[in-house]
Amino acid sequence: MRNAFAAELTELASKDERIVMLSGDIGNRLFNDFKDMQPDRFFNCGAAEANMIGVAAGMALCGLRPVAYTITSFVTMRCLEQIRLDVAYQNLPVIIVGVGSGLSYASLNATHHSNEDIAALRMLPNMTVIAPGDALEVRAALRAAFKHDGPVYIRMGKKNEPVIHSDVPEFVIGKGIIIREGDDICLLNSGTLLPAAMEAADELQRQGLSSRVVSLHTVKPLDKELIAEAFARFKVVVTLEEHNMAGGLGGSVAEWLADQPPQQARLLRIGTSDAFLYEAGEQEHARQVYGLTCEAIVKKIHQTLQLRESTQTAKVIA
Repeated sequence: MRNAFAAELTELASKDERIVMLSGDIGNRLFNDFKDMQPDRFFNCGAAEANMIGVAAGMALCGLRPVAYTITSFVTMRCLEQIRLDVAYQNLPVIIVGVGSGLSYASLNATHHSNEDIAALRMLPNMTVIAPGDALEVRAALRAAFKHDGPVYIRMGKKNEPVIHSDVPEFVIGKGIIIREGDDICLLNSGTLLPAAMEAADELQRQGLSSRVVSLHTVKPLDKELIAEAFARFKVVVTLEEHNMAGGLGGSVAEWLADQPPQQARLLRIGTSDAFLYEAGEQEHARQVYGLTCEAIVKKIHQTLQLRESTQTAKVIA
């Protein structure tokens, strides 16, 4: 994803002289092409993320289109006050990009995990929160972000994530992308678990269950129209994310659901639990610990289907 981001940003900067790149002391080689083409528009702000956000806000006030980029946990939690007051409060067109979202840096332990960033930033007025599902969605998200007038947060994976789309998809902020249609289960995915969502849909299909797969890339604002249609049509609506279920996509959908009349579908939220991971391991190991693998997803869906059926039976008997 980060390679796609660097390539897309370089291309967009060649067409818009307002675009400036701010890095929190990472990605120097990644942005070699950008620096070669725009040497006066790349700024290594060092390991000073809060200051980087302040600089980006000042640049936006001067008419520039700054992109502030570094590791997800550092570009969000370390400088949340600056994002809140310097950027969101003034509704400035600053694009904040976090690389290595969720458990991408699992081997570096909790300092580099980012399972709370969506929850923190979606609470801020004026902030748009996007979690692309693959590298092609990263390109599309960046294009859409530059067309947006206010602040945008984009969280993405790191590298070697499977590409799901065959081409850059049509991308509208606040509108999900239906990748596969189905009749029984609706999988709403946010971010880098999209390949696991596709695998789970394949496995469910082999078991006789048809699944719709949606890349719900924008967590704020939600695609309420798509969500409402899903809850009226499917048996189970599943939210998938490499983020804490509290406050992420699952929390957002649960908040929406709480304000609605009774729905046909039952909500199943799948994400990281409300617990730190104290052991080190690669991303796949961390996903196994949190139950974010295809096998765990399918098992939880069957459990929810059984619970839904038993509840409906009890209502009929009553």
